[in-house]
Amino acid sequence: MKSIFKKTQKITLLLFGFVLVFAQQKMKIPNDAAFYMEINGKQLNKKISWDKFNPFLQEISKKKHKKDKENKEKPSWNDYSKTGIKYDGTQYHYGTFNDSVQAYTAYFILDNKEKFQEFINSTKKNGQEVTKKSKYSYVDIDDDIFVAWNGNRAVVSVINYTKPYKDVLADEVMVDSAVAVIDSSAVVVDTAYAAEPERPFDYKEEIQSLKGDIKYLRESIKDNNNEIVRIQKDIKYLQKHHAYPEEKKSTTDTVYSEDEAVKEDPTANDEEMEHEEYAIDPDAQKEMDSIRIEKFKVIKKLAEDSFDQYFNSNLDLEVPQQMRAFRDANADVFVYTDYGRIVNEGIYGKLMKTYNYAQFFQKIYNSNSSYNLYFDKDKVKLVNNYQHKDAEVQKNIAAIYKGKKNKKLTALINDKSLGYYSVNLNGAKSFDMVYSLFKDLGDGEYQKEMELMMETMKIVLDEEAIAKIAPGNGIFVLNELKSKKVDYTDYDYDDDYNEKEVKKTKDVVVPNFTFAFATENEGYWNRVFNLLITNKKLSKKFTKKGEFYSFKDPKDNGYLDQMFFTVKDGIVYLTTSAENIIPKDQSEVSKKWAKDAAKYPLSGRLDIQKLLIGMEKEFKSTSEKKMLDLFRKNVGEVNFKTEVKSESIETEMDYNIKDSSDNSLMYFFNLFDEAYKIMQEPEKALKTL
Repeated sequence: MKSIFKKTQKITLLLFGFVLVFAQQKMKIPNDAAFYMEINGKQLNKKISWDKFNPFLQEISKKKHKKDKENKEKPSWNDYSKTGIKYDGTQYHYGTFNDSVQAYTAYFILDNKEKFQEFINSTKKNGQEVTKKSKYSYVDIDDDIFVAWNGNRAVVSVINYTKPYKDVLADEVMVDSAVAVIDSSAVVVDTAYAAEPERPFDYKEEIQSLKGDIKYLRESIKDNNNEIVRIQKDIKYLQKHHAYPEEKKSTTDTVYSEDEAVKEDPTANDEEMEHEEYAIDPDAQKEMDSIRIEKFKVIKKLAEDSFDQYFNSNLDLEVPQQMRAFRDANADVFVYTDYGRIVNEGIYGKLMKTYNYAQFFQKIYNSNSSYNLYFDKDKVKLVNNYQHKDAEVQKNIAAIYKGKKNKKLTALINDKSLGYYSVNLNGAKSFDMVYSLFKDLGDGEYQKEMELMMETMKIVLDEEAIAKIAPGNGIFVLNELKSKKVDYTDYDYDDDYNEKEVKKTKDVVVPNFTFAFATENEGYWNRVFNLLITNKKLSKKFTKKGEFYSFKDPKDNGYLDQMFFTVKDGIVYLTTSAENIIPKDQSEVSKKWAKDAAKYPLSGRLDIQKLLIGMEKEFKSTSEKKMLDLFRKNVGEVNFKTEVKSESIETEMDYNIKDSSDNSLMYFFNLFDEAYKIMQEPEKALKTL
């Protein structure tokens, strides 16, 4: 019996040992990962039309190739559907960062090693050698981009390294977390970053620097033409009058008309500068090269260590359960972001610690969000789950999203409206959330003062009374966009530099909207509005007629003609038209919008197509009008809703498409492709001249 027990024990220990060995071989996501993404290739690859997508990628590649002056050969790769990457396999991406290193890593499955090798050869620089190791090969296709692969896996690593600076406040050098993990024998002593003593002022260097500024202006002459003209006119004026023209209160700069900018060529008087050489100082160039080389050595070692770790594992990625807690296996793309780590750690965290109330802000941002993205046939759906890491704070946030409903507000939604934004929150619970954020912040410098202040606020503030002023129900309805002409004053200069006013007119978009919110204290708001018409200064613009208070600008040159205010049946109204507060008949569609507005703590919609139609006169040039016409024909409608779900705040956003694309993924591609063609038209026109 004992022998059987011992044998069973040995077998159990042996099996357990094997389990531990294999478990240790998994590739773990680094602890400082603040971003994680999974791409569901099995679903997503079916939605991509390579017949359309491939030619577009080829065109982009050609444009990029032409701008690359060092690469004179034609791009050798022309079929991005056959890169050797298994597009219907799952892709894993994650991002890490700390005080000195920001890295983005992506893992791919290969289905054709030879094709992938050809693709890499077409991407890397000519003559760039591939480094072969025992279990994989790798190459740097740029100073900060490395690719490694074996027979069936590939890894892309993008790394940015910044040498830690001296923390003046702490009077100590920050620890270089990148170099700390690198073997000391592989790191060369960094002399390029050593601080140089301050040198005396050299006017020759200053002149060279100013010439460099002019060279920079010439490189973007199209954008800076008017600025150069203004400077030259200022120079001439100073030569003649030894002073600038007297400025008027309405302007703070010398202004020249566009006609003057065209008449005078800013390059005419300084032709000798155009051909002047701007040689870089050899010592400065040597120092820059040294810095780049040392930086590259660190990045290369980091990339190689990461590749070694992955290809020495069983090539399975171990992801913490917390990151995948809200992952939906049916989503096309899943993303997790640790917002608390992004804000509170690394260089951002160190900067935040310099503020007195750093712990409060760190607690606010101590949260994470997960996103599930779906490219459906007729819409794009994005589901976001927000969760605060402090359980008490999360509980108090969730309580805010459990407010009462108010059908009087949803009655303002109508069929013709462009969109709405509805809020049904519990305003009284917001105080509990604020208290929980200030609670247990540690032994900060002002911790005792904070605790006393919060206790005082609890005693002084009548939370219920404040909540009655605005309990938390509100709605904003955008009814339509109108256009009107307004007068405005511009300034110009004559040939003698005398400033003159020029009266002009322009079309502006005027929104017609209603903002309304519930109140249990009508008297408070009536006193506020009465104050507007009785105050000596405000009464010039605020008046009352019947039950409405109104605001009107005497100049009438703004974006709003008139605003109306009133309190009626427990609702405070602020609107551009008194008729907007009268409920309109609702169709089945608008009834559904109203039902959603009453059901969810937060909800809304926006008809982008109608919005662009209303903004038509804001687009002036031919290309802008073509772009407007393209989007006006193709853009759809956005709907969103937010509620408390699965111990998180869940927001679902839907974008409904309005064209005949195969699916919503190709819809975005087709739209971008057409926009790209419009953007290329000016370039084609120049070539035909």
